[in-house]
Amino acid sequence: MGEEILLTQEGYDAKVAELEELVTTKRSEIAERLKEAISYGDISENSEYDAAKNEQAELEEKISKIENIIKNAKIIDGKAAKSDRVNLGVKVKVRNAKTKKEDVYTIVGSAEADPLEGKISNESPVGSALIGAKVKEKVIVKAPDGEIKYEVLSIGK
Repeated sequence: MGEEILLTQEGYDAKVAELEELVTTKRSEIAERLKEAISYGDISENSEYDAAKNEQAELEEKISKIENIIKNAKIIDGKAAKSDRVNLGVKVKVRNAKTKKEDVYTIVGSAEADPLEGKISNESPVGSALIGAKVKEKVIVKAPDGEIKYEVLSIGK
């Protein structure tokens, strides 16, 4: 059995939808390209065939990874977590003590992390520092450039 992979329900549903898209649509698109490339004749010097085979291998690897994530997924429920502390699946609003910049993050498992979407991993420096913190609590994040201090402004909003 693989290692448990933490996902929110939203993240799990997105992985299932992505797998469905890859298996039903992308697989058949690549199969069609392979069929077309084979129709050109000698495949030993056929760049279209080689490209399609490489793409097929990459697709199958991606499908395998997503299937593994789904198989080993543990759904985290942010609503069930204590709302007075930062936990997996909850939104947290923080303020950088130095710059006074405010950010909102959702703490998720590493398979679902997407910093551009404000979803940070519980294993990241910021995520791990925030886990367990309460509103008005200050946390210190050990970053490569030094320490960053955050104050927790709100949880779950």
